[in-house]
Amino acid sequence: MAGVKAPRTLFVTGGMSGLGRALAATYLQRGADVAIFDMAVQDDVLRQLENCRQRDAQKVIVYQVSVTDCAALAEVVQQAVDAIGVPELAINCAGIQRAAPFGQLSREDFESVVQVNLFGSRNFAATVLPHMRGGSRLALVSSMAGFAANYSYATYCASKFAVVGLGRVLRLELKPRGIDVSLICPPEVDTPMVVEEARSMHPVSRRLKDVGGTLSVEAAIAGIVAGLDAGRHVIIPGFKARLTYFCNRYLPDFLMNALVDWIVAAELKKMGSGPHQGPGGL
Repeated sequence: MAGVKAPRTLFVTGGMSGLGRALAATYLQRGADVAIFDMAVQDDVLRQLENCRQRDAQKVIVYQVSVTDCAALAEVVQQAVDAIGVPELAINCAGIQRAAPFGQLSREDFESVVQVNLFGSRNFAATVLPHMRGGSRLALVSSMAGFAANYSYATYCASKFAVVGLGRVLRLELKPRGIDVSLICPPEVDTPMVVEEARSMHPVSRRLKDVGGTLSVEAAIAGIVAGLDAGRHVIIPGFKARLTYFCNRYLPDFLMNALVDWIVAAELKKMGSGPHQGPGGL
């Protein structure tokens, strides 16, 4: 597949930590001006990002905003356009996770994850697309959880499966305008959110995640940037993750279900839990 021109401007949500921060640093090192949209502005992180610039004229600006507030997001996106120009690459990295067996998830937890992960993706797309021109690219960060179910991931999988659906529709609608869409679907990546989640992760979730593998931030970013450079629609960094994607897409459901059911049953047996039990005997 033919490559695409390196973007001169990057708009990225969640750019104060994790993948968003690493992507901001990478594109600054490649000479782009960068606008970051995040819930909090961290001065030390901003200074570190400024040190990634390749020339004094390069700009990195941060706006404090939630992707769930569409009106506020639209306002700061316009400010960013005025400051560094229209986005040639726009990446939505903002996301949250609440993991627990479905019976232990509150309605509020479920809705908050969907609000940030799905509606946040919608809001970001809705606010940047009016400014984007032919030859630009919108990228939405989904996850391996956007095509492969995991135990105790009801709300996260629901939101990320929906992001995949949104991205596929946007690709169809935006192609005639010359705007491309990428879906970034990494496996588990060693980010602060994942480190925090690991403290209370269900053992069955851990075992299923191991199937897709875990990547360092550096390895994930290398795969993601290579995919964006190549203009790929679906970007899955990591060999084990790509193999898992292939199996979920092309193998019959009964085979995949049999494999996953065997893993779940084996882990629950190891925990001493029954088939309908979770931590604490629930």
